[in-house]
This record gives sequence, structure tokens and C-alpha cells, in this order.
Amino acid sequence: MRWSGQSIGAADDRALPGLVRLTDLVRTTRTPEFDGITFYEVLAKSALNRVHTSSKMPFGWTINPMRGCTHACTYCFARPTHEYLEFDGGRDFDSQIVVKVNVAEVLTRELARPGWERHPVALGTNTDPYQRAEGRYRLMPGIIAALAASGTPLSILTKGTLLRRDLPLLKEAAEHVPVDLGVSIAVYDEELQRSVEPGAPTAAARLATVTAAREAGFDCSVFLMPILPFLTDTKAHLDASLRACAEAGATSILYSTLYLKPGVKEWFLRWLAQEHPELLDRYRSLYPGRSAYAPVEYRRWLTERIRPLMRAHRLEQGREDPATGSVLSSGLGTLRVLGGDRRPLHHGGLLAEELGPDRAAMLPGVGQPTLF
Repeated sequence: MRWSGQSIGAADDRALPGLVRLTDLVRTTRTPEFDGITFYEVLAKSALNRVHTSSKMPFGWTINPMRGCTHACTYCFARPTHEYLEFDGGRDFDSQIVVKVNVAEVLTRELARPGWERHPVALGTNTDPYQRAEGRYRLMPGIIAALAASGTPLSILTKGTLLRRDLPLLKEAAEHVPVDLGVSIAVYDEELQRSVEPGAPTAAARLATVTAAREAGFDCSVFLMPILPFLTDTKAHLDASLRACAEAGATSILYSTLYLKPGVKEWFLRWLAQEHPELLDRYRSLYPGRSAYAPVEYRRWLTERIRPLMRAHRLEQGREDPATGSVLSSGLGTLRVLGGDRRPLHHGGLLAEELGPDRAAMLPGVGQPTLF
């Protein structure tokens, strides 16, 4: 399939106003493979996003190659971010996808700046970098290569099985920088998963991705997030979920209950009213008004239920990055002298091939000792 024949044009009058006015819009694309979905290919002005936090760590760094997500998870906390583009956080978030087609080149320039201190960078903190369209746009290999070649640790959190495509590249990247992986698998009931995450890979496919990551030599955390009150918080569901994670080789588990901030709550409750109307009043009671968090009592009850099950399946509690909410980078909060561990990119290697000579030349000191 060639997407070049699917171009509509930058001033398509069916696009929403915020996108029509974008000066960096290259083209608007539709394709039969993604029925009902429009891709807005844009030229990004920046790739690295600085995330401030109130924790002890002053900030974190993230990269979001796309805006919007075809996984279409009804509970996705990132939905309101689409409103900045004059889209809505409901159906538009699932079907109007902004793709930063030059993100790897922009990132390489930013990493080459003298002031870049090689803080760990997280991917998958807002929308999924391995959603299905990554198979066509192939943005992640260039991002991974630029980070590794510059000496920047990276972490990836995804629901996407396309992570498996890049495991050889990530394995080579791990020879140069810390690489940390996590897979998000919230729902293990097939019927419920298809309903609440209609565009996401099955839990079985994601568990196979965990196994593939472990076989490639990586630790891999599973994010059991969110746990849905009255739907996936039963002892039977949690026990089956944790057993599946352990059998897949997960090295740790991170869990949390459903987070329903304004802009997400409305969309989720709409789904709930259609699929589980018997639970609507219970959810409204648990998340009254503009409350985004389940009550402390419920969260305490959930912890008391899940911790013994984790111990029974010999699964450790994982650690979350306080700034980004992603996998805690093994390069965070430590100063390591790479020295001899930092080997030059070898000719014919995957990283060197992905960077190419032009982008590699942009990164001063590639292959030289550095600190992070």
C-alpha cells in the first residue's frame, strides 16, 4: 500500500479549524487500512518535552511522536490533550492522529546541543509510540538510534506489539545506554478488553511481547493500569492476570486504579452507560462531581487485595518514574562514567545504519566517554 496516493491536501475543509491553520501541516492522509482515521502529517519544531513535577526529581523528559491514539482506550488520561489542537477528547482522539514525520531529525539536533545533559527520556507517557500506524511511519527506530548514540538513557511504555520489531535495535542500544521497557496490560477478560480498548492488541499478544522482551535479555515491567472498579478488581480477575504476567516472564508489576479527570470521565461514563449501565450509579458514587481519584478507602482495599496475590505469583512491585509516570529509568538519579562501556557505533550495526552518516555527524563525541 502506498499512502502517497491517499493525500487529501493541507487545507482539507473536512479537517477541524485548528489543523487547517497549522503552518507545519505537510499533508492530510487517509487509507483503507485505517478506516475512519485521518492522519495529519506535520513538521515538528521540537521533539523533547520537559515535564515538571512536585516530586524530589525536579523534572523529566518525554517524546511523543504522535498525538491521538488509535488504541481508543475509553479510559485514556491523555484525551484532553487533543483539545489543544481544537479536536475533542472523544472520537477525535481515536481517529484524528497527528504524526510528527520529522521527529527523529529534530531530536538529533536537540541532542547535539551543548546544553543537553543526557537525562533519561521516556516514550509512551502520553500517547502510544507503538500504536498501529508506527508500522507505516517507522518513527521509533530513528528516535531510539538518536538517543542511544547521544548517550541518553531511554524507557518505553507501550500497549503495542510493534515493540517486538525493534527489539534487535534496542538490544544494541542497551550496549550504549540504559534501556528500560514496560508493557501496559490492564484487562485480561477478552470480551471486556475488546469493548474498553477496541483498537489495542489483545492481552495475549501483549503478554507474548513481554516474553519476547525477556528472551531478548531485557527486564520488562507490566503496568496493570488502570484497574477498573467492579469490573477487573475481583480476586479471580486479579489472580488470573498476575498468573498470566508471571508466566509471560514479567519482572515486576505496577498497578493503580482508574483515574477519571475531567474530559476523560465524560467519555468513560458514556461507554459505561452503554456497556454496563448497572454500574453507572456506583461509579458516580465512587467518582463524585469532578473527583478524578477513587477514594482512599477503595485504594487501600485494592492494595490489601492485590499484594498477597503478587507475593503468591512471586512478582515484585515495580517502580514508576515520579515525573513521567513511565518505567523508572535505571539511568535516573545516578551518575555513571560510561568510559570503556561506551563503545563507538560499529560499522554495519543497526544503530549506525539507522542514523546514517548525516545524522551521526550531528552528534558530537559519538563513541566518546560521557557522563549521565
